[in-house]
Amino acid sequence: MPTSSSDRPTVSYVIPTDEEAAHLDATLEHIRLQPTAEPIEVIVADADSADGTRSIARDHGVQLVTGATGGIWEGRNRGGAVAEGDWLAFVDADTLVAPTHCDRLLAYAREHDLDAASSRCRIPGLRATCMEAVINHVFPRLRRPILPGFNFLVRRDVFTATGGFPAVPNEDTAYSRRLGRTHRTGYCPDVLVETSPRRIERDGLTGTAIHYLRLDRERLRSS
Repeated sequence: MPTSSSDRPTVSYVIPTDEEAAHLDATLEHIRLQPTAEPIEVIVADADSADGTRSIARDHGVQLVTGATGGIWEGRNRGGAVAEGDWLAFVDADTLVAPTHCDRLLAYAREHDLDAASSRCRIPGLRATCMEAVINHVFPRLRRPILPGFNFLVRRDVFTATGGFPAVPNEDTAYSRRLGRTHRTGYCPDVLVETSPRRIERDGLTGTAIHYLRLDRERLRSS
């Protein structure tokens, strides 16, 4: 990884995992291969996987946080709690960062004095076109932009002060909307990640839309 024990990381990548052996290796490799001068650390927060996820994390030499979790929100928060970087970059185990991800997203956040940021993404496959368009063209235009959990950069002090991701469905939506009330958030116009279309491939576009609508209804009931 592009940091040594003597470097205090600028960015901590936090990856929540739960049986992600099929995807994690590529995700970690894309983070490692970024030609950035910024010192970074990588933390895998695993939910008791039994499929080799932990072995992959150890093989890559990243920090591994273990233990059963109540949901992806808890994995993100556990990883964020031990992170040492000035910024936390949350990505999912099936998300591949572009070579410019760290440098470009960090520069954009600094240039625009943002406390949290995301960027445009790519989701392969024709059936994912609609979801990709919503993330890239609708989320950024909201008064309080929704920052997807698979590509969520936030200042560590802000993350700590605001309590991290809440224990509700669609926790990334809930957290980014809450952040937007009191902090500056925004979207970098560059495509800086590619995330898996596996839910759409499994459930179809309609099934995926219904899934997230149900989660958002539960989120609103919980708030």
